[in-house]
Amino acid sequence: MPAKSPRSQLLEQFANVAKALGHPHRLDLLEYLGQGERSVDALAKLVGQSVANTSQHLQYLRRAGLVTSEKRGLYVFYDIAGGDVVDLYTALRTTTERHTAEIDKIVSGYFNERDGLEALSRNELLTRTKEGLVTLLDVRPTDEYEAGHLPDAVNMQLPELEKRLGELPKNLEVIAYCRGPYCFLAFEAVAELRKKGYKVRRLEDGYPEWKAAGLPVETGPGGN
Repeated sequence: MPAKSPRSQLLEQFANVAKALGHPHRLDLLEYLGQGERSVDALAKLVGQSVANTSQHLQYLRRAGLVTSEKRGLYVFYDIAGGDVVDLYTALRTTTERHTAEIDKIVSGYFNERDGLEALSRNELLTRTKEGLVTLLDVRPTDEYEAGHLPDAVNMQLPELEKRLGELPKNLEVIAYCRGPYCFLAFEAVAELRKKGYKVRRLEDGYPEWKAAGLPVETGPGGN
């Protein structure tokens, strides 16, 4: 059997990465890892899968070079391999949005019912932040927020919004963000705040995309 050409070998490696992305559970894991490193056990709870099944998917991603792993005591922790992995996921998402009609049906249902306005771009947000025109609202869980968040963002989970509304000045537009452009937490927060009379929009994507773009981030409690 003739040896594979260098080009064929390269194409095989590209195909391996594509295969690693070819499962919704693995895409779900990448989105969670985009917020910061986590143990296999923690990831299994987040994605609603068994530890064994989650571990198999993570190993598939690791073999493709998309995530890294480190054993600490009895636990194995995984992290995303780099910002370029977030870029790859973003490219997959945007290409699917442009060429798959089913996406429009899904977005026009659940998502547009909660927020039909155009989301704010990163560049627009940077400009408005410098001018002091907005309040940033991070609606992710506290552990994700403390692992990394946009500068000066206030952290509130959905169940807290009602009792903490006083912390959001009504004279400033609220910009909510979450794990990514289709994170339901941001959509729910926008819908709830609009009912309360706030001027509020979503950031066009989420924390991982912001960080991958090389924009400033903070860690720790911050504005929580």
